[in-house]
Amino acid sequence: MLTKRIISCLDVLDGKTVKGTKFLNVQDVGDPVELAIRYSNQGIDELIFLDISATLKNKSILINLIEKIAANINIPFGVGGGIKDLESASSLIKAGADKVTINSAAIYNPYLISYLADKFGSQSVVVAMDAKNINGDLIIHSHGGTIATNLRLLEWASTAVEYGCGEILFTSMDNDGTKNGFALNELAQLSNTVNVPIIASGGAGKQEHFFDVLQDGISDAALAASVFHYGEITIPSLKKYLYTKGLNVRI
Repeated sequence: MLTKRIISCLDVLDGKTVKGTKFLNVQDVGDPVELAIRYSNQGIDELIFLDISATLKNKSILINLIEKIAANINIPFGVGGGIKDLESASSLIKAGADKVTINSAAIYNPYLISYLADKFGSQSVVVAMDAKNINGDLIIHSHGGTIATNLRLLEWASTAVEYGCGEILFTSMDNDGTKNGFALNELAQLSNTVNVPIIASGGAGKQEHFFDVLQDGISDAALAASVFHYGEITIPSLKKYLYTKGLNVRI
């Protein structure tokens, strides 16, 4: 049985960690370096850093911030936001990232997935997908969820895997920040469509939600932000709960 992973996400805007609801109304929740160290010490399995303003403002991720985080944690570390070519991805890997997460650039140039997979290996390339239910279809959005594309989630996921991505980070824009639970049906469809690990994002509010989403056939990892940032759920207590419920987690 594969180990299920718990991942903390740091959404960063202008150097500060922020969190919103359904991609809107973001609020400052703390220093990203301090939060990264806290979660690493508490036993989080992975950390994902997403610069949510990099693509919108057409700027580069703060390399010095990535270097500081990488120097202070000893867990897998993924970074995304504003990656548009091999050069920008390489700078993040050199700064200490173990994985790169791409979203908008891959939508408009899927060959970027192949370039990165050839350079760093598929296991280091995560394609993030932000999707919203529009008239019954899960429509992919780019640029931090601000632009609706003509892509549907399952079709885009299949394409991304064909181009070489090693993992998919799916965020339900409808569930994001609501704390009402993950998009289980959509995640199950996604899991049944592709053969790469799925990271579920959007909707975590209580421990039971993590148990629900980490069932086989739904997702391989669960990502959360605000419940960890505000101390509503602690990582040690969550892992203990999941372990007692029979899930294979790293204690």
